[in-house]
Amino acid sequence: MTNTVANKELVITRIFDAPRELVYQAFVDPDQIAQWFGPVGFSVPRDTIDIDARTGGHQRMVMVSDDDPNMTSPVDARFTEVIENELLVGAEEWDPTPGEAEPVAMYMRLEFHDEGDKTRIVLRQGPYTEEVEGMAREGWNSSFTKLDNLLGS
Repeated sequence: MTNTVANKELVITRIFDAPRELVYQAFVDPDQIAQWFGPVGFSVPRDTIDIDARTGGHQRMVMVSDDDPNMTSPVDARFTEVIENELLVGAEEWDPTPGEAEPVAMYMRLEFHDEGDKTRIVLRQGPYTEEVEGMAREGWNSSFTKLDNLLGS
């Protein structure tokens, strides 16, 4: 059995053809999140989304498989730093898996930068194992394609 260590950081940089304020709103407005969040094949029902976008606030939602509604992935994160239209930093803890003594903590940092009349975002998230980092990258890129469509890019 291979001992996999979760020490890989996912980093994605992407440019959206929309002003920074509109891109930021797409990450904090529950109505918009319901339209784009989750990779193709998953959705986030609007009634599962609860966001308090401030330092100490939270982000809660449930991704649901379109093919099997019993397959869900809940998100229950706490914002540790928020600068409107510039930065969202958060963390989420899961109960330890059998054999682990500590809860598993995942962080995410999302920066919003002006790029002319467009917006460059830099997403950092982890830690991941190598295998899971690849799946997370695919998921985010799929979600961002849906966000491009929402923003009219």
